[in-house]
Amino acid sequence: MKYNIITPGVLEHITTIVGADAVITQHADLEKYSHDETEDLVYYPEVVVKPNTPEQVSALMKLCNDNMIPVTPRGAGTGLSGGALPVQGGLLIAMERFNNVLEIDEQNLQATVEPGVITEEFMNQVAAKGLLYPVDPASKGSCFIGGNVSHGSGGPRVVKYGTIREYVLNLQVVMPNGEIIWTGANTLKYASGYNLTQLIIGSEGTLGIVTKIVVKLVPAPTLDALMLASFPSNEAACKAVSAIFRAGVIPSALEFMERRGVEWVKEHDDIAFNLQDGVEAFLLIEVDGSNQDVIFADCEKINTVLEAHDCVDVLFADSSAQKEELWRLRRTMAVSVKSNSVYKEEDTVVPRAALPQLIKGIKETGAKYGFESVCYGHAGDGNLHVNIIKGNMSDHDWNHKLKDGIKEIFELTVSLGGTLSGEHGIGLVQKDFMPIKYSDVHFALWKGIKAVFDPKGILNPGKIF
Repeated sequence: MKYNIITPGVLEHITTIVGADAVITQHADLEKYSHDETEDLVYYPEVVVKPNTPEQVSALMKLCNDNMIPVTPRGAGTGLSGGALPVQGGLLIAMERFNNVLEIDEQNLQATVEPGVITEEFMNQVAAKGLLYPVDPASKGSCFIGGNVSHGSGGPRVVKYGTIREYVLNLQVVMPNGEIIWTGANTLKYASGYNLTQLIIGSEGTLGIVTKIVVKLVPAPTLDALMLASFPSNEAACKAVSAIFRAGVIPSALEFMERRGVEWVKEHDDIAFNLQDGVEAFLLIEVDGSNQDVIFADCEKINTVLEAHDCVDVLFADSSAQKEELWRLRRTMAVSVKSNSVYKEEDTVVPRAALPQLIKGIKETGAKYGFESVCYGHAGDGNLHVNIIKGNMSDHDWNHKLKDGIKEIFELTVSLGGTLSGEHGIGLVQKDFMPIKYSDVHFALWKGIKAVFDPKGILNPGKIF
């Protein structure tokens, strides 16, 4: 695909659409938009623009479509797959000015929100009305809800409440040619033709740019209990995960953490936490609801399961402060690992009963190729984040040999019934591994869909396939 650069005439037209204060062209100012949280990759756009209305986005897309200029939509830049990297230069559309919660409809338990709203701020607004928006990625304090939609995000509470796919009812989307559409309806049921809403979710900004989001809300639970269980091995902890569900309990969160990750969090954030000898892995388990007796009974069932799976110790959080501290242990793990070493993060997901085999295979692959790994993630839904640490690995092996090791991890994941990404997306860095899971038929269907939405291929080129 041959793209055109942004000429002075096109730049003048862009400025007319959004105003001079919403256009960035200086190289130093473009730096912020040249990277996200994906490793150390850097790609500069030619121009960054900050629209604040769907009509402005529409005019920008029509202009770029007419002039064959590549466009990269960007949220908060917290992504881990390179989805917001402008690999072809061109125009980067930053959605940070779309930052309004437009309506919280308490009668119908839904809300309309713009894509540049920070996820945690939205959660707090609905919580103030006694409602819950349960999609809470680890980066919820900085990520945008629009980025969550684009990547099909989840977070710890997916295990009970479901991913973002189960909460998005309708989307306003600007098409690559500038047309503005609504993808569905603000209803709980939808059986009217192909479900375009679900197609846009997880499409990583390759089919259209989301400008409004209608989401479902649920009544907030009033009570919760949190426990931290420690185990002598990774496999022992992972085996307990499936057993908890088989015992008839659905926790609101069930997170896995490896000892090495906890050690690095303690060093990075100075969290006061006593690491016992002989403990190699942890499960952070939350149960929520509105009946204290039911929560207590569920905790007893969980404790019985833990005892049967070689659990060394169970810590019950006895205050809100202690609960917050334990959650901070898990939520800051990614940034702690990143600050410690050069790394690559893979986002594997398997049926939860296959987790012991997955983590055992990951460690065996690391030993084979000479890399270390720190694993943590949403064990309750089988989603394991694999942080591959460069450590003492030579630059040559890191740049050439490592890819074969990652390929073997994904091959194992697929063989266990899983897939390449649970919530981070494919973006730029995972696309070479897609043939491990998907056939030529899949690629033909995807490319056909892309061609219908974006026949000139200008929107977020170079991603997914």
